[in-house]
Amino acid sequence: MGQLTLFGGLLVLVSTLTDYVSAQSSCPGTGNERFQLKLGNGYRYSKLATGLRSPRHMAVDTEGNLLVAEAGGGTVRRFVLEDQGDIVCAQSNTQIISGQATNHGIVLSADGKTLFTSNLATVKAYDYNAATGQVGQGKDIVTGMSVTGGHPTRTVTTSKWNPDTILVARGSLGNIDAPTTDQAVARSIIKSFSISKGLQTPLDYARDGEVLAWGLRNIVGVTEDPVFGGIWSVENQMDQVHINGRDIHNDNPAERLSYHGVLNDTENRYKGLNYGYPSCVPAWDPENVGINGLLVGSLFKPDGVPEVPDGECANRMTGRLHFPAHTAPLDIKFNSNGTAAYIAFHGSWNRNPADGYRVMRVDFGPDGQPVQPVTSKTAQVPVFENSQMANCPMSCFRPAGLAFDQKGRLFVSSDTSGDIYVIYGA
Repeated sequence: MGQLTLFGGLLVLVSTLTDYVSAQSSCPGTGNERFQLKLGNGYRYSKLATGLRSPRHMAVDTEGNLLVAEAGGGTVRRFVLEDQGDIVCAQSNTQIISGQATNHGIVLSADGKTLFTSNLATVKAYDYNAATGQVGQGKDIVTGMSVTGGHPTRTVTTSKWNPDTILVARGSLGNIDAPTTDQAVARSIIKSFSISKGLQTPLDYARDGEVLAWGLRNIVGVTEDPVFGGIWSVENQMDQVHINGRDIHNDNPAERLSYHGVLNDTENRYKGLNYGYPSCVPAWDPENVGINGLLVGSLFKPDGVPEVPDGECANRMTGRLHFPAHTAPLDIKFNSNGTAAYIAFHGSWNRNPADGYRVMRVDFGPDGQPVQPVTSKTAQVPVFENSQMANCPMSCFRPAGLAFDQKGRLFVSSDTSGDIYVIYGA
């Protein structure tokens, strides 16, 4: 029989305690497992690599090799993979790009022949040969993003439905970035750029490109649904929120999964919408906010943010699903048939007790939308997580990046611990 179980403020339905099975299988040289990890029903895992320098986002090339952005070195590492029994291991492991090429973002073009990386200032493009691992000279295609302070990630995503497009997300300068009420500031925003134009002449982030969505505080994961072509993002919302002088930050605001439509849809009604930040944030625990009629995901105005007219928050776009406060989703990837999206929750730094530090699944229906309603608190299905979080954030599994290969294996990076895991059964 099923039972509702509480995971850090989130109710999820699990069938029995056997849904979580501690299991470990490691590739040679990866050492003993340091963390007590547990799995959702039907999954198993192995450790592929350890000792990396803050691995973040990842990509799998057309030959099945794994490419990893190492934020700690600004480098890209290439793992040539081979099956060893019922797990996958690295046949070789080499650095293919250096020189502070990336601090987070990495993605391949739709044809797999161009590799893109991002750092604070630029998005770079490299000719890439998947068979040999040869990488050409890097070329800046988007520039003008460097600032002092603020969120450092510059998430990059390409489109198989619109192959000349690259999406670049840029977060806020601070917790409450008041100037972002002006779209021209070009922060807390997702913009699309023409790859071919950028290869001819570098494009300026603020001046060029098109706005896909704005009013999103810190977008760290963006992906495309492989079946319908819809663009989805996961966002880290505001910290230290108060309302009417009362501290409500422990359980508000919600983190957010947002839908941005299909890039090549000329009538995309989601294109260019404002999602509220910095003036309006989504509720996770409406009762704690204390506003009558507020639901999960409803936008409200906290203390200390730029003023908006009464009722204006209700006119801004909100997310398609919402997640517990401060769980910090850093990446999202769909399985090949679009029936599920997997999300890496990096974990909280300012919540008591700590929450996050897990990979979860959101199920999607035949219409290309989540099966759960906007107000759901049970949309997440447990996949892979720490069994206890007393040592988090610094001494635990802390997922940052996700990547599927052609065999349906899900690669997960843990940046704090420097590990790469593989989940089977996703």
